[in-house]
Amino acid sequence: MRGKQRLNIWRLVKDGEKATPADVEIPGNASNFPIGPPLQHHLPTGVFGYLENRRKVHEDAINFCQNVLRKKAVDWQAICCNNILRDSQPIHNVDLVVTIGGDGTLLQTSHFMDGSIPVLGVNSDPTQDHEVEEFSEEFDATRSTGFLCGATIENFEQVLDDILEDRKTPSKLSRMSICLNSRLLPTYALNDALVAHTCPATVSRFSFKIKREGHPCSPLVHCRSSGLRVSTAAGSTAAMLSAGGFAMPILSQDHLQYMVREPILPGAAYSSLMHGLLKPNQSMVASWFSKEGAVYIDGSDVSYSIKHGDTIEMSSKAPGLKVFLSHHLLS
Repeated sequence: MRGKQRLNIWRLVKDGEKATPADVEIPGNASNFPIGPPLQHHLPTGVFGYLENRRKVHEDAINFCQNVLRKKAVDWQAICCNNILRDSQPIHNVDLVVTIGGDGTLLQTSHFMDGSIPVLGVNSDPTQDHEVEEFSEEFDATRSTGFLCGATIENFEQVLDDILEDRKTPSKLSRMSICLNSRLLPTYALNDALVAHTCPATVSRFSFKIKREGHPCSPLVHCRSSGLRVSTAAGSTAAMLSAGGFAMPILSQDHLQYMVREPILPGAAYSSLMHGLLKPNQSMVASWFSKEGAVYIDGSDVSYSIKHGDTIEMSSKAPGLKVFLSHHLLS
């Protein structure tokens, strides 16, 4: 075992869940918690019982991971991710960040990381296939996908030991930088960015062109649509794939994929330009012509308002993020 390191656990309180002392404080007596993985609780009937079960499973996962960390020769601190979002301070002076939740927790945490510190995501509440089938006629029982999470509670201790003993190395994922009116926004996108009107029923009016080394290399394309989405390789399996895009190898470096959402009669001249790839030396430059809109980064939690005449430029010129991924993504 190497010398002591400082590990930070960042935890996001899920929507609709109330913060409790266990969310933001380290319990003082480790003996109060089980030393093995938390058991799957008996699932009460109905959607409310299902949601309560999810809350309990997630809470038990936090307690379990904290108990594992207490056994290791490391210094660590548990922090509620909501506190980081509130303070908006970058993460520094640590060797590893561990997120407990799902992809959303890891994505939000990544917005406060400069790329020098690796992150391990622990999927606290993976989807149970038998539940999805059992409740398919009542509600969607899908839990957490955890695509970017490299561990679950079942293997967290083993993965952590491999990291501490240098038997496991992180992968570098590409991110995207976004400039608004030539000003670099402080948030790098790990998944994707969506430029759209704030009302989903309102047409987004914009024009875009692709630049190479600062010079136009495509025609100026005028669009009326539901917006413009640009994704990284990691984000290509999310909304981009659902909209008809294609999955990119997750370790693809510096390539971005773009798609105009639901274009209104683009015409033969523009049809081939509604979806494509941006190479490492290229950027997407969009001019906004609706009265109002927003740039959404990695979902709806981070957004920047835009107005008529604003210019948005997106490129892969951003620091990558070191992430410990699961084996199946690397095979």
